[in-house]
Amino acid sequence: MRKSPGQHPVDDDQVTPRIVGIGASAGGLAALEQCLARVPPNSGLAYVVVQHLDPTHKAFLAELLQRFTMMPVCQAQDAMHIAPDSVYVIPPNTELSVAGGLLHLQPPPAPRGMRLPINALFSSLARDQSEHAIVVILSGMGSDGTQGVRAVKALGGLTIAQLPESAQFDAMPKSAIETGCVDIIVPPEEIVARILAYIGKSPGPQRPKKTDDAPVDHMAEGTCSDPLAAVVALLLARGRHDFSSYKPSTLRRRIERRMAIHSISSLARYADFLEKNPQEIDLLFKELLIGVTSFFRDAAVWQHLAETTLPALLASSAREKKLRAWVVGCSTGEEAYSLAIVFEEAMQRLQLRDRTLQIFATDLSPDAIATARRGVYPASIDTSVSAERLALFFTCHEGRYGVSQRIRDMVLFAQQDVVLDPPFTKLDILSCRNLMIYFDAALQRRLLPLFHYSLRAGGILLLGNSETTGQFDRLFTPIESKLRLYARRENTHFDGVNFLAQSFPPLSTMKMEQTVPTSRLPAQLHENLQKAADNLLLQVYAPPAVVVNSSGDIVYISGRTGKYLEPAAGKVNWNFHAMARDGIRLPIATGLQRAAEQSEPVQLTGLQAQSTQGSQLVDVTIQALKEPIALRGMFIIVFRDVPAAAGRRRKTPSALEASHAAALQRCHEEILALREEARISREELQSTNEELQSTNEELQSANEELTTSKEEMQSMNEELQTINAEMQRKLDDLSLAQSDMKNLLNSTDIAMLFLDQELNVSRYTERTSKIINLRESDVGRPLSDLTTSLQYPALQDDACETLRTLVPSEKQILSNDGRWFAVRIMPYRRLDNVIDGAVITFVDITAAKELELRLRREARD
Repeated sequence: MRKSPGQHPVDDDQVTPRIVGIGASAGGLAALEQCLARVPPNSGLAYVVVQHLDPTHKAFLAELLQRFTMMPVCQAQDAMHIAPDSVYVIPPNTELSVAGGLLHLQPPPAPRGMRLPINALFSSLARDQSEHAIVVILSGMGSDGTQGVRAVKALGGLTIAQLPESAQFDAMPKSAIETGCVDIIVPPEEIVARILAYIGKSPGPQRPKKTDDAPVDHMAEGTCSDPLAAVVALLLARGRHDFSSYKPSTLRRRIERRMAIHSISSLARYADFLEKNPQEIDLLFKELLIGVTSFFRDAAVWQHLAETTLPALLASSAREKKLRAWVVGCSTGEEAYSLAIVFEEAMQRLQLRDRTLQIFATDLSPDAIATARRGVYPASIDTSVSAERLALFFTCHEGRYGVSQRIRDMVLFAQQDVVLDPPFTKLDILSCRNLMIYFDAALQRRLLPLFHYSLRAGGILLLGNSETTGQFDRLFTPIESKLRLYARRENTHFDGVNFLAQSFPPLSTMKMEQTVPTSRLPAQLHENLQKAADNLLLQVYAPPAVVVNSSGDIVYISGRTGKYLEPAAGKVNWNFHAMARDGIRLPIATGLQRAAEQSEPVQLTGLQAQSTQGSQLVDVTIQALKEPIALRGMFIIVFRDVPAAAGRRRKTPSALEASHAAALQRCHEEILALREEARISREELQSTNEELQSTNEELQSANEELTTSKEEMQSMNEELQTINAEMQRKLDDLSLAQSDMKNLLNSTDIAMLFLDQELNVSRYTERTSKIINLRESDVGRPLSDLTTSLQYPALQDDACETLRTLVPSEKQILSNDGRWFAVRIMPYRRLDNVIDGAVITFVDITAAKELELRLRREARD
């Protein structure tokens, strides 16, 4: 027996089912019907449907959907409990959300035309269900639901969009798909099957448990199976990013999610699937980049930073006027902007005007960096950002918040791999929150000394609430342990080695060329005595050297190279030609060209590296590398300082002449090289200028097309609203006409029976039920199945004959109770002159019949 809509037993101990949020707009009714009609019995899921409805009219969506599904369909009510195998529909002029297993209704926060109810539902599902959230985007106009899809994807939920070709209006599915956050794109009739296949592969708990008792992967680090190693190798070959140092449990969890989406049962089969589908490697890469962030996450941390830590940092007399900060793993930028806002508030509170903060925010995901650079966020950030901060540091436009220009100018965003790329240095603040929890212990042990090296004396380190400095507590002093705030210690020795006396090469020193594909993960490196001694010898006694690629980008640094290289001001640039000090830049550039053309090393003697502390005489050796294969095409540049006394001994008369001749020769070669570079630069600039002009014309054309499309969409939207109003008016008129007709027929006191072309009952008047045994449930039954009180066995045959010949039939029939009826059978003719059944009328003529009989009797007498 089907339960009545909305009447679900509430049990305090029952578990909330997994919830599927479905968003639709124009053309979405047909897609909803196709989707829900294929839900099998006892699927165990609950479906919450949000569609754009006219706020001034009653909605019939629940009644329409009930025709296509056996599940109970009801209109949502505030604080209604969500039961499995049920469908809940948004009421008009409301905003629907999910929290704690209950439905919640709120008045719409925006005026009509600017409401985004699908975003509101999806965002609430992301907060409530976390990685167990499932959302579906169906046919519709506009982009409602796009931000909600981003929120669900960021937390690991499943996102599905209708195949645009199957949608009546494809704007909403396309907008969601263009974000790159949609996992499955299929026609609506396949959506439910894909959802069930997905949860069958990764059922998970019904509710996300917010406890610290997370499951532990007991597989030892570095003992990944071969299929997992193959997957990581494919990721490394496709890009330059090495995930071998990620926790195996994290890798497996994210990979299994992609396996479930494609219904692949084994890791080995998925590795083969990746090898044949490079685009899936890109999707897996995005899946592994877990971008969970928000403004002012962990409010207590930001409060302490604003009220205590930052004022103390600003008050430091030794601190420079321009402070530097690095936000590692910034995701979509909320963390970096939060730091900028807190710094600005501290400056205003202390009434300081002479201090500035430059924030470098980096992340591995190019999509996240692009979002951060735009600095535009959905209206839902008002849950984490106070109204005062929204007014001071944000601008509101079309229901979204944009970061103000003065805050935006404080942050520089860049794509960076903290594992492979060189770090920022001379930092006052370094924030790395909830990033290291995804790394294995070996990588964590290498990151913390690197962070110590990057910070200035007294610099602040901010970690996530699940991270600590661990065994490196001698590198950092806790400022507030519970909040994971630390200060850099000075004169720190660790295991007998002074970290400040060493330079830190990129973390992945075993991978000089990151684009080289490999079939297996590198073996786990063991920290033994021999390796430590080798590293110490290389760092302390070997001459400083750098390895550069053909473009001059530094890929490896050995020893202390600060006398020869200096980071360039502005955006981070690790190109050798930008970092080389004056006096050696041009000779070495020329030497690199010579080294590329010959097999012998190029020796440059007597160069003078200029710095603020003076000049340093240095000999340079440049060698093109052929072996090993990983270094092929690169160059090694080795620096050897020349002692001042040795330099003076060289300067005998003959030596001076030779030196002058060599200097003139170098100058001549440099002039020729500069002339060639200038010619090439002119050609490149001319080509670039032509490309920019062409691009500008294309952009102008695209802008005109977008403007036209916007006007067309606006016009179409207005037409749709007009059509909707007309249809609603016609529906009201039809309802009124139906009521009038019903009252008219009942008032005539004439029994009427309406039959369709198959002589099945379609409707009847109340008077008819006293002649023929009829109930409401008999609508649709054949006339031959009904019993009557009339002595008229040929009623069925006469009705068939009338439909065949279209000739009305009229007879006087006696009933079992002695009454007479004039039975008239006529064809039912529609307004478009189509015969669509028959009409039988029963007129009581008992009084006339009795009068006729009495008159006949009197005539005989």
